[in-house]
Amino acid sequence: MSKLKLIIHREFIAKVRNKSFIMMTFLSPLLLVAMGALVFFLMKKNDEKVKEIVYVDNSGLFSKDDFVDSESIHYQDYTSFGIEETKKKVELGDYYGALIIPKQDSLEVLAKSIEFYSKDSPGMSVINSLETKIETKIRNEKLNDFGIDLAQINASKIPSNIKMYNFSGEESSKLINGLKIGVGLIAGYLLMMFVIIYGTSVMRSVIEEKTSRIVEIIVSSVKPFQLMLGKIIGNASAGLLQFLIWGILIFIISTIASAIFGVNMIEMQTANLPAEQLEAAKQAVGVDKMQLIIQEILRLPILKMFVLFIFYFLGGFMLYSSLFAAVGAAVDNETDTQQFMLPIMAPLVLGVYVGFVTVMNDPHGAIAVLFSYIPFTSPIVMLMRVPFGVSWYELAISMTLLLITFVFMVWLAAKIYRVGILMYGKKPTYKDLYKWIKYNG
Repeated sequence: MSKLKLIIHREFIAKVRNKSFIMMTFLSPLLLVAMGALVFFLMKKNDEKVKEIVYVDNSGLFSKDDFVDSESIHYQDYTSFGIEETKKKVELGDYYGALIIPKQDSLEVLAKSIEFYSKDSPGMSVINSLETKIETKIRNEKLNDFGIDLAQINASKIPSNIKMYNFSGEESSKLINGLKIGVGLIAGYLLMMFVIIYGTSVMRSVIEEKTSRIVEIIVSSVKPFQLMLGKIIGNASAGLLQFLIWGILIFIISTIASAIFGVNMIEMQTANLPAEQLEAAKQAVGVDKMQLIIQEILRLPILKMFVLFIFYFLGGFMLYSSLFAAVGAAVDNETDTQQFMLPIMAPLVLGVYVGFVTVMNDPHGAIAVLFSYIPFTSPIVMLMRVPFGVSWYELAISMTLLLITFVFMVWLAAKIYRVGILMYGKKPTYKDLYKWIKYNG
């Protein structure tokens, strides 16, 4: 244990004293917040420019009431100018575009005959907004042709809201389910990024020691299993420290930026949504629903989620780091690692996509449960399932399999390690790795 502690301490200190580690630890949050603020600023500037859209209505169906101005779009009726004159004015002037509504004998033909002219490609949100206005007007006209009273139709619309409860009588909501999905996805993606960043760091550390021949001295007094385990734990500790500092700095910088520059972090997250969607979202989340969300968040097993997050975060990282370390021991440079990277990264990416597809639709379905048991995907899929509530026996199975597989992979990687660190100048194959694992000398 004393040797293992020394290796962990050495790896941790070597990592945190590295200049690039220190620079990225303190610069990354600044860059992240700065990029977010820049995107927010550019979006606000883009929205400040009012889009002038003119329309020519030869059908006689539309009026100014059908094209109501918004904060970002203003409409002008150019029907009196005619189609050709309007096109010239738009082409030569500072207009966003021209909507041409021709005269047709039937509403079905009219719906497919409307045209939009602009100098540049229009934004999809603008076109979608125009299509919604036109479809609504044509649908109402069609209903009038059928002799249907629109007022009665509007009066007959009764919104439904299914209340959700569990069998203990606690109330839930669709919004809180969306929040649970978001928490699970963020946890899964964080783990994947953590593995990619720090797993490759373990691999580079092994390659550097191998090429400098330092490892030949180290392995004379330390078992390969201890050396690999020490490297993995040391790098994981440094990585968790960096993530913790990032979280604290991002919170502090965001708070200061909000206070000094008046930047609303919620607005930054919703700046890319169309005005219509924002307004609908604001109306959907009333005071009562917000109170329900807060109550539901407080009822979540926060401590359990945090403990499991740490376990699967570290368990997943250590499992994949053992594979990265084995690859580092098998090759002489990073170029030769490419042939071994796909088998390592494939289950990691698979876990993210399987978790995204299955957990969102059915967090307790057979596929979601199966992949939350498989050790190479369980760190991601189980993290996505945890916010929805997972039974203790499922967690026990998943955690036990992950621990057993981790120890086995460290042992297996150590078998490759003890032979691979002494191999130079040869690009290994999968057949060579198999021979190294079988070697008992």
